[in-house]
Amino acid sequence: MPEPVVAAATVADLVGDRAADWDRAGRLPEEVVRKLGAAGLLAAQIPTAHGGPGWSSLDNGVFTARVGSLCSSLRSVMTSQGMAAWTVERLGSRAQATSLLPRLASTETAAVAFSEPQAGSDLSAIATTVTIEGDALLLDGHKVWVTAAEHADLFLVFARYGEGGAVVVVPRSAPGVRLRRRSDPLGCRAAGHADVWFDGVRLPTDSLLGDGGQSLSLLVTTALTYGRISVAWGCVGILQACLAAAVDHAGRRHQFGNPLAQHQLVARHLADLWSAEQVATRVCEHASRCWDEGSPEVVTATVLAKYVSAGHAVRAAADAVQVLASAGAQDGHPVARAYRDAKVMEIIEGSTEMCQLMLADRALHRR
Repeated sequence: MPEPVVAAATVADLVGDRAADWDRAGRLPEEVVRKLGAAGLLAAQIPTAHGGPGWSSLDNGVFTARVGSLCSSLRSVMTSQGMAAWTVERLGSRAQATSLLPRLASTETAAVAFSEPQAGSDLSAIATTVTIEGDALLLDGHKVWVTAAEHADLFLVFARYGEGGAVVVVPRSAPGVRLRRRSDPLGCRAAGHADVWFDGVRLPTDSLLGDGGQSLSLLVTTALTYGRISVAWGCVGILQACLAAAVDHAGRRHQFGNPLAQHQLVARHLADLWSAEQVATRVCEHASRCWDEGSPEVVTATVLAKYVSAGHAVRAAADAVQVLASAGAQDGHPVARAYRDAKVMEIIEGSTEMCQLMLADRALHRR
């Protein structure tokens, strides 16, 4: 399995300068996704015992930031795959982990289906249901904005099961599964977003991860904890890309006889960009260390990392566009993409407002 430094070089070669074209086309090349999957790089925290690289959260985070600096859409697919693998690892039986994780570490891609038309931040309102009928289960529901759905071989579907909840592993090829592509999203345009319908999908009962019937809130939190830290590190990548573009432009572009960087108001933007990248990196490193050490603070740390990093990415992307001015206002330019992509980061895997509520609750319980 490749080491993080080698993996970063591999991704840089694969992406090159093509991210802008992918963004405009609204689609990642399938061969890029499959190459990264075959190398084990879509979910690099899968343990070596199951065929994955077995990276730490910190190593995977730094790698995720590198990918995010090149292409947030590709990072989104990685987040989806990692969430799926983590959910299988945490919730699946030993037999399910032994069967599914090696596939997710190599040949197959997965998408996680949470949101519904009436269940976004309030995932307790999920209406998708799974019922047992003899030796089979029946899945019915409609999911929206499923990231990486267009690339997925498998869907991990969060659903109601009796008085609790369940996660069902659904092959894309199963009868009753149909997709409709989400065209022209604001950000991460090439990440393969789609709405997915599960109309009377009949599957073997072992398609249910674990025994089912757990708290729906617990199930969702399990998956979102991985998703939040992955998105947070992706925001670090957005910040790195914005900082690099702004510094380069401000050093080369002259106005009124001096480089832009020597104008104090422009220098203020550069200082804010650098500070934002540093703060986001430190809070993500803390969250990853909590993850790697098995700290009971990991859930709060990941919420904090996502909240801080997404907010900084939004403000820093706006600063970068301001520094580059017309040069950065062209569709497809790295800072123009960052400006759109960063805003989406304040919505997904727990909106800014939901993060604020969770952090406020944590603050109240410190008394």
